[in-house]
Amino acid sequence: MSDQRPLRIGVLGAARIVPVALLRPARALPEVEVAAVAARDPQRARAFARKHGIANVHPDYDSLLGDPSLEAVYNPLPNGLHCEWTIRALEAGKHVLCEKPMASNAVEAERMAEAAEKAGLALVEAFHWRHHPLATRMREVVRNDIGRVRHLEASLCVPIMNRKDIRYRFDLAGGATMDMGCYVINIVRWLAEAEPSVVSAQAKLCSADVDRSMRAELRFDDGRTARITCALFGSTLLSLAARAHGSQGIMRVFNPIAPQYFHRLTVRTGDGVRREKVAGDATYTHQLRAFARHVREGSPIVTDARDAVANMRVIDAVYRAAGLSLRGT
Repeated sequence: MSDQRPLRIGVLGAARIVPVALLRPARALPEVEVAAVAARDPQRARAFARKHGIANVHPDYDSLLGDPSLEAVYNPLPNGLHCEWTIRALEAGKHVLCEKPMASNAVEAERMAEAAEKAGLALVEAFHWRHHPLATRMREVVRNDIGRVRHLEASLCVPIMNRKDIRYRFDLAGGATMDMGCYVINIVRWLAEAEPSVVSAQAKLCSADVDRSMRAELRFDDGRTARITCALFGSTLLSLAARAHGSQGIMRVFNPIAPQYFHRLTVRTGDGVRREKVAGDATYTHQLRAFARHVREGSPIVTDARDAVANMRVIDAVYRAAGLSLRGT
């Protein structure tokens, strides 16, 4: 990288995702240093820092944002807090890597994107799967190998049985479409290279306005259709898949989200069936490397703030079609 100094990152919160999404990949990347952490509970922050070897502990989020030695912030806070603390970080002069989904709704996402543009700083949504070579290969197959695409599907169903989990809290912008659905919407948009409208959506609820599962039918302006399925707890307990139906063949992908563990890409055409595996690091390592290069070198990044706004617009449209209130309202 052109700038040899490590990119010093501070973490807002001692969330469960931090070790796998940031700390582990940072250890493999000399261009990144996780230098500080803050949490609502200072004692928890100190314990987290000791466990993971983070040098500096700030007493609160504002103190961390005011640390002049930090250039960037990772925001893994609950969805409902993404907007406030991301904008505060940007106003404090920090680049931000914000967990998905970027906001509670599209209006918040737009405010965040505008704040980043005004500050001249990077705001990146943490859709880690998009940075793995498998994502690029999926798009290549859809473009070149199966003819004219007619229909796309993506599903992500992973059982979250604890109803006290924040994913089930409306006030923190929870729900299956926010947590799992944001991924499958992102997959469909990536493969289509276009923005869909929502034709219909059906939710199953665990409480008022909080979806435990969602299925939605989408349509693109050129007539292509798509279906997304997601669940925290539904009739399908486990599903991680994407599919593209074309005039000359079908592409199926098992586990496009975390392909470093196991994945399979299958292409069926008139010439037969082939199966591929795409080599790469962990998705989070690819993501952190891309974030550092984007900040340091201005390299393009596929999960920028404007892409996040577009994804949130589809999430909002799904909730409206299902007759549910938008998060953050």
